[in-house]
Amino acid sequence: MSQPRTVAVVVGSLRKDSVSRKIARALETLTPGLKFVEVEIGSLPHFDQDLEATPPAEWVAFREQVKTADAVLFVTPEYNRSIPGVLKNAIDVGSRPYGSSVWNGKPGAVISASPGAIGGFGAFHHLRQTLVFLNVPALNIEAYIGGAFTLFDDNGELVNESTTEFLRAYGQAFKAWIEKILADEAAVAKAA
Repeated sequence: MSQPRTVAVVVGSLRKDSVSRKIARALETLTPGLKFVEVEIGSLPHFDQDLEATPPAEWVAFREQVKTADAVLFVTPEYNRSIPGVLKNAIDVGSRPYGSSVWNGKPGAVISASPGAIGGFGAFHHLRQTLVFLNVPALNIEAYIGGAFTLFDDNGELVNESTTEFLRAYGQAFKAWIEKILADEAAVAKAA
């Protein structure tokens, strides 16, 4: 039996009781065969190109965690119709130094969540636009989770049946997507 693929999980919320983190953990539970590893972004110093000569230890650790993962999952709230600043900073840190982006070619997926009805639609699409530039082939399934604060019980367990079924199907689609992208990359490398 092959080892499960490792997914670097980047949660765009720093809240202790983050709904985005709860969604990521629910997806992990519902997706056997993938190993989810949350990558800390809250302690990353702000990106400043002047620091590249001697990058902060937090940048180095973050880049290595993402680089060694097989795929990446972003789960984010929406702030002002876009992604949180802390998530944008993590994306920028991982994209540098120029030509050494840890995101390049890595299969990805995006889930946005919001207490509102449109489920973080703006954040989802802004993040996807950024991923296109970073050459992250992202799963082409729209995943906006609205009413997010009502989906979990007091213990953080997902209790909404339709969201559970959606995440189960999403996880299986993501798993298949990872295998497809990695197989395509291996075929291209072999042909080169």
